[in-house]
Amino acid sequence: MQLKKLLEKKSAEAKRIYLPHISVDCVVFGFHGGMLKVLLTKLKDQELWGLPGGYMLKTENVHEAASRILKERTGAENIYLQEFGTFTSLNRSEGFFKDYPDSLWNKQRFISIGMFALVDYEDVTPITDDFSAACEWKDISDLPPFMMDHREITDKALLTLRKELNYKPIGYNLLPAEFTMPELQRLYETILNKKLNRGNFYRKMISYDILDQFEETRKGGAHRSPNLYCFNVKKYQQALKDGLKEGW
Repeated sequence: MQLKKLLEKKSAEAKRIYLPHISVDCVVFGFHGGMLKVLLTKLKDQELWGLPGGYMLKTENVHEAASRILKERTGAENIYLQEFGTFTSLNRSEGFFKDYPDSLWNKQRFISIGMFALVDYEDVTPITDDFSAACEWKDISDLPPFMMDHREITDKALLTLRKELNYKPIGYNLLPAEFTMPELQRLYETILNKKLNRGNFYRKMISYDILDQFEETRKGGAHRSPNLYCFNVKKYQQALKDGLKEGW
């Protein structure tokens, strides 16, 4: 069914179950192949890409709404979510539906709450819904053209993530359970978009006291096998709460 007909068909139900004038847009970050990626969708009959998003049920708070939306899009649960901004520009959503009838639920003015999510790339299965033609990972350094103000929302989420590296640990939700120090450094460099000194990075991460080192090393390769680490969940959660002493 064409997008316009589908939206018109669902409009009455949307008015009945959702809170008016509030939407949720999720910036889902994953890390794979040394690249930071973001999950994007493309609506049916559209060329522009957008963020996974939706509306808040009358029985939900914003975290519950975002969790539901992302489970429908990725199949993943217990996702790390953080609110990072609200987006209130005039005509931010109405203009996209300018050729639709004014009675359409989607055409009213919406204030969007931005939520960013950090996920393990391997745990996510991108899922298309009735309204979308595609749901795919895209490299943060090579993003396609966006619908509405979704590029602005994405840029704000990335900026927030970079700022938070100065006082919060990052990696538990983005890396596999076991990883090497070079892999962790590559994650930080990719998010920050700059090179970090290897020795300084190692000393700083060890000083945070949020890592446990395994006795065994990663096997394979011509060079010395690198040490394997994992995050100490209890200490990691405490660092999220209390903050870190030294930034990047």
